[in-house]
Amino acid sequence: MAVHSGRRRVVGRIRTAIGALAVALVAGAAVAVPAAPAEAAGAKADQGGKVVYLTFDDGPSPTYTPRILGILARYGVRATFFEIGQNVAAHPALTGQVARAGHSVQNHSWSHPDLRRLSASAVNAQVANTDKAIRAQTGRTPSCLRPPYGAVNGAVRSRAAALGKQVVLWSVDPTDWSRPGTAAIQSRVLKNVRPGSVILLHDGGGDRGQTAAALPTILSTLKARGYTFGTLCS
Repeated sequence: MAVHSGRRRVVGRIRTAIGALAVALVAGAAVAVPAAPAEAAGAKADQGGKVVYLTFDDGPSPTYTPRILGILARYGVRATFFEIGQNVAAHPALTGQVARAGHSVQNHSWSHPDLRRLSASAVNAQVANTDKAIRAQTGRTPSCLRPPYGAVNGAVRSRAAALGKQVVLWSVDPTDWSRPGTAAIQSRVLKNVRPGSVILLHDGGGDRGQTAAALPTILSTLKARGYTFGTLCS
């Protein structure tokens, strides 16, 4: 009887642990789910049309940002760039180039930490230092913040609001940062895009050759489908 009772206790603990893990996974997934695209911040285009919002994170990169800017110019598309302050400081002319091309330049923190794990003063510094670096090159202070990893909670949102920032996440993520292949990036975007979608891509943070290679097909296909492209936060 003691053996059976012990087994029941072990099974119960395992089930409890599995249940806790499931809750944690759901909670984690919720972090990465963005607000509805209509709440994604300051869209200039008409929300009633077939508009999508192309966004690029983690730049500027001296290798990939100019390449991506060239592709966007070729197709007459403007996008929103969420830039890391350290990269802006290292390559300031690139940030100016992005802005002069008519793209929106916004805040993606100074060093790409999980803002949920920082003190209020540390979050303030991450945002303020990046604002300063971007403003020096563009003449404008970013109105939006994209927290690294999409990691948000009530404290991060409150801190962003106190700093005058609107939090902007995304609704289409092809995980191009993982380099799944050019065809995979194209397919994941084109299968999931809807009117009002905010598409997450990267122009920095690593080898972004696949992203750049995927971009012409993404742009030409969406244009053929009748989509136009808006910018956020500007």
